[in-house]
Amino acid sequence: MIAVVGVLALAGVIAVGITHLGFLRSGHRLSFVAWTLIAWAVFVVAVLALRFVPARLVTIIVLGGAVVVGLAALVGPPNTSTDSARYAWDGIVQHAGTSPYLHTPQSEALAHLRPDWLFPDKVNGTCDNLKPRLHGLGDGADGHCVAINRVDVPTIYPPFAEMWFALVRSAVPVTAQYMPFQVAGLIVSLGVTVGLLVVLRRTGRPAWWAALWAWSPLVASEAVTNSHVDVLGAALATAGAVLVAFGRPIWGGIALGAATATKLIPAIVYPPLLGRWRHWWAIPVGIAVFALLYVPYVITTGPKVLGYLPGYLSEEGYEDGSRFALVSLVTKGDAATVLVASAVLVAAVVAWRLSDPSRPWSGEVLMIGVTFLAVTPRYPWYALLLIPFVALSGRWEWSSIGLAITVRGLWVNADAYRWWLLGAVLLIVVVTVIRTDRADWLRWRDRLVPSRMRHGRPTPTPGDVSSQP
Repeated sequence: MIAVVGVLALAGVIAVGITHLGFLRSGHRLSFVAWTLIAWAVFVVAVLALRFVPARLVTIIVLGGAVVVGLAALVGPPNTSTDSARYAWDGIVQHAGTSPYLHTPQSEALAHLRPDWLFPDKVNGTCDNLKPRLHGLGDGADGHCVAINRVDVPTIYPPFAEMWFALVRSAVPVTAQYMPFQVAGLIVSLGVTVGLLVVLRRTGRPAWWAALWAWSPLVASEAVTNSHVDVLGAALATAGAVLVAFGRPIWGGIALGAATATKLIPAIVYPPLLGRWRHWWAIPVGIAVFALLYVPYVITTGPKVLGYLPGYLSEEGYEDGSRFALVSLVTKGDAATVLVASAVLVAAVVAWRLSDPSRPWSGEVLMIGVTFLAVTPRYPWYALLLIPFVALSGRWEWSSIGLAITVRGLWVNADAYRWWLLGAVLLIVVVTVIRTDRADWLRWRDRLVPSRMRHGRPTPTPGDVSSQP
């Protein structure tokens, strides 16, 4: 009963937060942070209460709660990001037979495609009067306001994301606004919930862990309300990892290639999957799928197919190393980039060596979590990739990274972000030390550093030919 009440309360908090706070602007930031923390607190209580529900009812409550929370997330338009406006524009452009990589939204070549809800006329020469109705408006060309961010550059999204945009927009008229992508995000999110329940049951773990995704305020906000394409990347990456782990590297590679062609960052899920030789087939298959998905756009666009991606990486500070919140405490510039790359590489090696190929979930959490701590993304929707593997592994402490990134996305304060991340690191280390016994440490040591490297020769074992006189 407490779990059900918690879900209903969580849905209410999400709905009220969306309808009463409007689009995230400077005057609303503290309110957004407060409502976010309240939602997370209710979420934690609801999940903890779910642990005491009879096992036969858990699946029904998790699914029902996912629907209720998801519907609550549909009650208003995007409130922290205008990315779905770009998604809609890219879909509209593709249905007109034009590559989204060729022109900027302000290009006169596409002026005839502009719908009024994305390019409304200015009122009294300004966009201010329209902002309560259309969120995130900026000044555009030819006396129009623009609901699209970075309106003066071409799109940055990889090919499978663009195919997704075209697919979602294919079923609705040009006048349809944000709801199509929100509904699509809800459908994908519910699909992930069902998939997690199936995998948890197959691996013998309690079904209530799926609520970490199904009821997450982060999922409700970024997968549904703001309908970020990252939810599709997370779904495909999770499906790919599961398929590889369950002995289907070809199908897993296809899913992983599509995931990478959706948002690039899902490529980091590969290392923990490669503990068995036959699993390595997922790599060439994934690369082939990634390349093939680019082919239609290369044919129509040529060398411009990368769009604004290189410029975006430079704009975000990844190129010169100024972007890294934690590493910048130690060094900056090119040295910071080298240090971040080294940390990610070390995490990849450790995850590869320590992961159980049949259950690589903890390795995935380590790989993704360390990458986020090193790269320190500033947008909460990136954390969608982490949550399914937290649910599969039971490493709940790593969820603190998602909370830290979420608060950073609402409250722009670099120094505070560092403290939130350091708090997450402390929690992860403390819980890991408490959870891990001496046998686990020794097993990890043996996997990372073979006996021949520690002692100069293999440790004899009974029946080993090398131990015989």
